[in-house]
Amino acid sequence: MNEQVFPQQPDARGKNAARPPSGHTGRIVGRTVMWLFLLITAILTLFPLLMTLSGSLKTGAEMMTGGSLLPAKLQFVNYAEAWKQANFARYTWNSAFVSIMVTAGTLLVAAMAAYVVDRRHFPGKSLYVTTQASMMFISVGAIVLRPQFDLMVALNLNTTLWGVILILISAHSSTFFMLLGFFKAIPRELDEAAMVDGSGFVRTFFRIILPLLTPGLGVAGLFAFRHAWNEYILPLVFTMTNPQLQTLTVGLANLRYGSSAAMQIHLMMAGACLSILPMLLAYIVANKSFIQVTAGSVKG
Repeated sequence: MNEQVFPQQPDARGKNAARPPSGHTGRIVGRTVMWLFLLITAILTLFPLLMTLSGSLKTGAEMMTGGSLLPAKLQFVNYAEAWKQANFARYTWNSAFVSIMVTAGTLLVAAMAAYVVDRRHFPGKSLYVTTQASMMFISVGAIVLRPQFDLMVALNLNTTLWGVILILISAHSSTFFMLLGFFKAIPRELDEAAMVDGSGFVRTFFRIILPLLTPGLGVAGLFAFRHAWNEYILPLVFTMTNPQLQTLTVGLANLRYGSSAAMQIHLMMAGACLSILPMLLAYIVANKSFIQVTAGSVKG
């Protein structure tokens, strides 16, 4: 009896096991491209900071000649000299006062406005939101400086820092839309339950809704603080006749030239490094809010 011999079929599983799937290779390429992009972004971000730190430890002659990236000898005396010449103690207090007041006022005004827009219907609501959006994308710049200054003169606030604070608080469009997104994530049932229990609209906002907005307030507050801390034009215009009210950004610009009209770039960089410290402290304080917002986004 003749036996039929069938050709042996290759093992499909063994063939597939011999070469890795194409999807795995695609993931490796994707991760490599992503890490290269992040590395290049980190280098471009950190390079100016490293150059500023290096320049703050050089002498004026080394900065002018530009011979090397690293200082020949660390000049820590630059920080003491910058603190003395720029009147850092006074200017830092002015900047801190302006930034804290602007942050508190911006969060209060923007939070109340966003809550009303999200929870209530009123005539002109669409026009108000459109106006807020236009203020984010249309920059009028120096055109409004004169009207703003004339307004503060009429209010007798042109000789104080309160004029600068009120103008910066009025520029709260980005904070408004940021908090509006957080309000939309809070269920309306909480408002309805509070009103059933006899709580009014204002009390519900301050006692129930606002505490739930703490992560959003931390993130928005950090951006508002940074904007106020880095503001230069408004404090420059409003403190021309009263140098004692100048903020740190204006004082740093005065370090550019010394009494002999010689450029002092090394002192400017030392002052810039000192001015970064309050922002780092603010980020450390608000870091918990960033983590909560990120965790909530991932969970959602």
